[in-house]
Amino acid sequence: MLKKTLTILLLVVAFIGVALTSVAQKTVPVAEGWANNSVNTVVFRKNALVTFKKHQFIAFYNAEGRVVVGKRKLGSTQWQLHNTAFKGNVADAHNSISIMVDGEGFLHLSWDHHNNPLRYAISKQALELEMSEKIPMTGEVEQRVTYPEFYRLPNGDLLFMYRNGASGKGNLVLKRYSVQHKKWQTIQENLIDGQNQRNAYWQACLDTQGTLHLSWVWRESADVASNHDMAYARSKDGGITWENSQGVAYQLPITAQTAEYACKIPQQSELINQTSMVADAQGNPYIATYFKEKNDSIPQYHLIFLQEKQWQVRNLGFRKTPFSLSGVGTKRIPIARPQLITWQYKNQQAALLLFRDAERGDKVSTAYCANLRLNQWVLKDVSESVGSWEPSYDTELWKSRKQLHVFVQKVEQADGEGKANIPPQTVAVIEIPIK
Repeated sequence: MLKKTLTILLLVVAFIGVALTSVAQKTVPVAEGWANNSVNTVVFRKNALVTFKKHQFIAFYNAEGRVVVGKRKLGSTQWQLHNTAFKGNVADAHNSISIMVDGEGFLHLSWDHHNNPLRYAISKQALELEMSEKIPMTGEVEQRVTYPEFYRLPNGDLLFMYRNGASGKGNLVLKRYSVQHKKWQTIQENLIDGQNQRNAYWQACLDTQGTLHLSWVWRESADVASNHDMAYARSKDGGITWENSQGVAYQLPITAQTAEYACKIPQQSELINQTSMVADAQGNPYIATYFKEKNDSIPQYHLIFLQEKQWQVRNLGFRKTPFSLSGVGTKRIPIARPQLITWQYKNQQAALLLFRDAERGDKVSTAYCANLRLNQWVLKDVSESVGSWEPSYDTELWKSRKQLHVFVQKVEQADGEGKANIPPQTVAVIEIPIK
């Protein structure tokens, strides 16, 4: 079980004026959850954990495939859990659960999507776990939903993003929830248009000024090997208008012909989709991904980031094992899609990559760089094996309190949409205090 085998995470992180110390690292077990694929731990969960004021919320599928939501007071090891009336097709690892808490403390929940009608509910009371019945948002373009993601704006409103349509032929939809009016509205029905030839697989983030940053790869078919290129856009008004990194306005929808490209990456480069993205205090975006470069057989983690209005690419270069992503469905990939954190340290931009790699024993691992200009990375394995786990963390707690809490569960992902045969495994939150 995770609570018996998982070594306490120790991350080498530094912050301006603060530093991570060895004081009181803590693993907080929650409950046992479904572990026969990676549905509880896919990287595109936005979010698995989310904090609002003094409370942290969590969601996962239990062994029967039922959606469980929970909460605790920050600092407590006692979780209050609620088995909802909702179940999901946990045999499909696409069908993850996403949660967010709005500015008035209401929990929003979306679950069990892979090109099927929207499944959405909201808590009946603020800071409570009892959920409404399944309800629509706006009723518009809600019949073919995949990859639901919530983001909380500085004023407490929410953004909700998802793909409308199938792999290779889908468009990006954006909706906004008003806490004042308790109502959703559609902001974009087709923000990024695949023109019935391709679709965008994206990652997004909100910076401290409320700018929404969006980057994506294009996929030409259901085959993951057809992923290519890394495009970018941003919105400073909650998704209504969009511009490129130089401030030039986009005419919507954005297409493969009109997109700005932060990095051109050919098909058959083992380029992964749906990774992570952050922005620094100045609003510069940083994208974490992996792909193999020309004349190299080994996919490597890369950072793509904006520096002095120029796109930069850093090959971390520490991997030694080749692999191929060719095929359809959820792959049993030997490395995790990464999560990224970046910050100012001694007047330099530092970064931390959180990942898993089979060549390192499928452990939770970190790569730390104190100065991105030097591109020198220090690697550290910080757990025992976590199977096919991918990282996710409490983004709102990180923003508000500079505390890093990571959702961890040992899971096993068979290739395609197959299932493993292991008993339920412990869901846990790893607390990494920063002083």
